[in-house]
Amino acid sequence: MKILVLGGCGFLGSNLASEGMRKGHEVAVFDNLSRLGADRNLEWLREQGRFKFYGEDVRSQQAVQNAVREFRPDVLFHTAGQVAMTTSIADPRLDFETNALGTFNMLDAVRQYSPETIITFSSTNKVYGDLESYRYSETDTRYVCDDFPEGFPESVPLDFRTPYGCSKGSADQYIRDFSLTYGLRTVVFRHSSIFGGRQFATSDQGWIGWFVQQALETAADPGREPFTIHGNGKQVRDVLFAPDLIDCYFSAIERIDQTSGEVFNIGGGYRNSLSLLELFDLLGRELGIELRYRQLAPRESDQKVFVADVAKAEALFGWRPRTDSTSGIRQMIDWVRDSHCAPEAQPERALAASA
Repeated sequence: MKILVLGGCGFLGSNLASEGMRKGHEVAVFDNLSRLGADRNLEWLREQGRFKFYGEDVRSQQAVQNAVREFRPDVLFHTAGQVAMTTSIADPRLDFETNALGTFNMLDAVRQYSPETIITFSSTNKVYGDLESYRYSETDTRYVCDDFPEGFPESVPLDFRTPYGCSKGSADQYIRDFSLTYGLRTVVFRHSSIFGGRQFATSDQGWIGWFVQQALETAADPGREPFTIHGNGKQVRDVLFAPDLIDCYFSAIERIDQTSGEVFNIGGGYRNSLSLLELFDLLGRELGIELRYRQLAPRESDQKVFVADVAKAEALFGWRPRTDSTSGIRQMIDWVRDSHCAPEAQPERALAASA
């Protein structure tokens, strides 16, 4: 196949591009390299084989059109996007132009120049809002959603909150509509928390990687200043390790007759759910340390709990997570240590092409 990856030097995009090359497909990568670590991921991809690189921005209609018209992909993995809620609040125009307009540019280009292309979109659980209309219980280490103890299904009503939720939600719905109106073959994945190699995490995005970094720095310097968290640490997400996520994407396109036009909640599921406090305990046991932190106010529209019910994905294309959270985090510790990831040295730059 011919595979075009928008945001192909980000965490998810670079892993998808790498897997495409490993499988022997012809790969093209589209990225403006604005994301922290994107340049390192580009070099990592170049070490693996040949591919076409478009050093462009999804906000440019002409650039997206040229790439789609020239490459004519069989599959387009759309992972490009502004990925931090805090950045969306600070710069809502950038957020809108990247996530909503950038997605429209992609869809219209495919509609005009390559209508047989299979499109997958990296959406988010934030399209469901803060989920405060449901009932919650509180234990010593976590919140539990009493109404959906095994995870939230795709039938939960959409409720866009924050500029990030609005921009990603708009893109999510545009992709669904272009399937209905124009017959494009699209698949939307509403992700919970994903982590793994090639993820250069910051304090605003990639929380597993960020706290792994804090733990490794604590192991090296036990007397360092405490780091900060938002809220009381009982917020829960289900975590999904990168190889399982890549398997999800390729499995879905292999079963496109079943997945076309559909939306899937994708995460590690209830068995792989963690609160911040539980993650800190796990990291402490793995590294033989005690993590010290200070609490800040909860982030705006932060969900107490999001756990994906992945039953629909298993039913329609036979996918389910295989890597347990403890094993995945052990591998993440090794990757962060081996990659010599530096802590965030400055406020996150404008994120206009990588997710």
